[in-house]
Amino acid sequence: MLDLPHSDACYVRAYPAAVAEAWVDGHIHAFAFFGAVPQSIVYDNDRCLVAKILPDGTRKRATLFSGFLSHYLIRDRYGRPGKGNDKGSVEGLVGYVRRNFMVPIPHFASWDEFNLWLEEQCRKRQGDRLRGESETIGERLLRDLVAMRPLPASPFDACDHASGRVTSQALVRYRTNDYSVPVAYGHQDVWIRGYVGEVVIGCGGGIIARHPRSYEREEVVFDPLHYLPLIEQKINALDQAAPLQGWELPEAFTTLRRLMEARMGKQGRRAYVQVLRLMESFDLADLHAAVKQALHLGAISFDAVKHLVLCRAERRPPKLDLDIYPYLPRATVEKTSAKAYMRLLDRKEEPA
Repeated sequence: MLDLPHSDACYVRAYPAAVAEAWVDGHIHAFAFFGAVPQSIVYDNDRCLVAKILPDGTRKRATLFSGFLSHYLIRDRYGRPGKGNDKGSVEGLVGYVRRNFMVPIPHFASWDEFNLWLEEQCRKRQGDRLRGESETIGERLLRDLVAMRPLPASPFDACDHASGRVTSQALVRYRTNDYSVPVAYGHQDVWIRGYVGEVVIGCGGGIIARHPRSYEREEVVFDPLHYLPLIEQKINALDQAAPLQGWELPEAFTTLRRLMEARMGKQGRRAYVQVLRLMESFDLADLHAAVKQALHLGAISFDAVKHLVLCRAERRPPKLDLDIYPYLPRATVEKTSAKAYMRLLDRKEEPA
């Protein structure tokens, strides 16, 4: 949380872990909330910010924090270790937030929803008039903003930088956890950016994988799409592959696989994996719609599904050709001879 002592305006944000990326990300959101940057800030001596207190009392800043201060041109000052009264306004703000924002304990579906709600509470608080003050917090905040610096042209990239090497299982380790990358990058060197909620992995000048960040230990985070090219070649591993366990897809995909295997056998299983690989280029929602359309038409083939999803992306009507898509059901229409109706006239009425 960030407190402006003159106006008592505040910004509060919640994170799943107290890491350096969270500290910096919180500052960036606070500056965006106020629309300006303080010229100096008083900090405590948290290890996420201060790597070491030197004998002369100066601080050796952590790498990420040092880059952040340089980007925003902030003069950093520090409280004395163990002296909470050096930053009493922040300590008081902690108590205020607990009493007013956390009672009763709020519940939200995601951190983003929680933080939007906290931001709104901070905004509402600007209408309060504290004891002994003739102006509201928001009115006094205007004078604070005049003394602050304008925002830079672009925000600081609040992430930890690391490097790694892809294992034979197409995994990259970052902070005790393993994250998958496409199997084509096995045994290659990669760079890693650890954000508060995301881990981004790249090779050379391109990004090859994105994952939600895990704060557990020794956890393996898979993206099933990364392993589909290998499974397509080793199709018997489709049901046993660990990266695919727990992958929840809409029911239409299960129906498509069952029909493909029933009509084409082992080749149908491989065609199903090819359908899944379309998610490398198309959103799941679009592919799901194409699969449902293929089932409705009886077009049980990879080529038909690919054609339908392309038509959705290009906003054009589908045009399926029976010669190109052999698994489309063929209708047989027989001609009826007029003589067949004469038999109805020749039949005598049977006695009741």
